[in-house]
Amino acid sequence: MSTQAETVAAADTNLPRAAHEAAFAGLDIEQLRKYVQVTRHKVVAGQSLYHAGQPFTALYFVQSGCLKTVELAEDGRDQVTGFRMRGDFLGVESIGLKQHACSAVALESGEVWELPYPAMLAACRDMPELQARLTAALAEEIRNDHAWMLAIGTLNAEQRVASFLVDVARRYARMGYSARHFILRMRRTDMANFLALKHETVSRVMSRLDELRLIEVERREVRVLNDAGLRQLAGMRAC
Repeated sequence: MSTQAETVAAADTNLPRAAHEAAFAGLDIEQLRKYVQVTRHKVVAGQSLYHAGQPFTALYFVQSGCLKTVELAEDGRDQVTGFRMRGDFLGVESIGLKQHACSAVALESGEVWELPYPAMLAACRDMPELQARLTAALAEEIRNDHAWMLAIGTLNAEQRVASFLVDVARRYARMGYSARHFILRMRRTDMANFLALKHETVSRVMSRLDELRLIEVERREVRVLNDAGLRQLAGMRAC
């Protein structure tokens, strides 16, 4: 991984609450510092954090930026399997394996924290709440993967795109940002790959949702004008 990395003891790390809230809130940080040494990695767009088949030695925490996870499909194509944003873990899909099951690639400049997995396991033995948090992260990933498998297998193009936008809005809200006005960090080609659609289809659907006044879109900038309508199109209940 060709990145400038700064290794610091966790005790010397100031944890911005907004970035850590979902992952570390409620944990005894002082106790965690006894076990885990954090390596900060600065990444830029297009840079790989790790590759499929590389030895699995650490989990990663997205402090800033956005990354995509990619697997090699049976026909040799790169298949986008997910997007990880601020506050998300990377690598949980490889827990229990000796090698990474997928690759992780940065979509923009950001910072990722490397958390050595053996040290995390040691911390889990004395910190049941940390183990519960990691288990919850793995369970959430399994649920999300299952939900998207069902969506891609049963929903039409408009429903898939609407579901994707609702999910992105939810994740921005989780980070403390607006769920009504946000930037899509991924390119349309990556979005189309993830949704098993053609790039032209995604662009056409986005324009159609704009015409219906469900959203207003300008390149990657999205404004949600009718949240209830967007959720209804996605097959979700308005909330």
